[in-house]
Amino acid sequence: MRVQRNFAFIDLSGFTALTEAQGDERAVSVLTSFRILVRDICSRRGVRIAKWLGDGAMLVNVDAGPVLAATLEMQCAVGLGDAPTAVRCGVSSGQVILLEGDDYIGHSVNVAARLCDLARSGQVLAAPSVIDQLPRWGTVLATEETLVRGLENPIPVAHLGLRPLDGPGEPDPVCGIPLTRAVAEVVDRDAVGDEAWFCSESCHDTWVQRPRPVPEGQGSLRTPLIGS
Repeated sequence: MRVQRNFAFIDLSGFTALTEAQGDERAVSVLTSFRILVRDICSRRGVRIAKWLGDGAMLVNVDAGPVLAATLEMQCAVGLGDAPTAVRCGVSSGQVILLEGDDYIGHSVNVAARLCDLARSGQVLAAPSVIDQLPRWGTVLATEETLVRGLENPIPVAHLGLRPLDGPGEPDPVCGIPLTRAVAEVVDRDAVGDEAWFCSESCHDTWVQRPRPVPEGQGSLRTPLIGS
């Protein structure tokens, strides 16, 4: 069956060197933390992890926007500070064959994988087919004709990143993406009336549904829960 899908391949850059320098146990710890992070980001943004690939993964979604948001968040979250690794990504879209219900065969899958291979540490490379669904807080840093292994002719490849902020910014309280009001997808107010900016509806929903602290004494024998 032929379907339209968006794909991203992600990979931990520097993982092999980390394993050599710090040992297998440290590598397993870093990889476990990375997978927990990827699961959290993909779950919140509605992106499916199609398969794990050692120190990387293949992501898939019907819409390009959540895939791009997920890869840019990973770029921001992985490799901060003194972390020994960073994430590199390749993103593409197109019609592919859905094989046996859980595998995808087609040109766009190959392009996304090859772009991930080409990406340097911390880079997100994307095919032109997904650019128009970039979130407002993402941007094209550069575009260049690039020869991709397995393709006869060079193709335009976009280097993606976070949009430079025009003025003071604040982090999304859920994912930490730096935002201004102009690039926020959702604006809300917190308990004291201050504005909170969100990169997406999914981060806003997570914030709204977060556990709230129970006032002291509420739910005790002396102060039953309201409505109980």
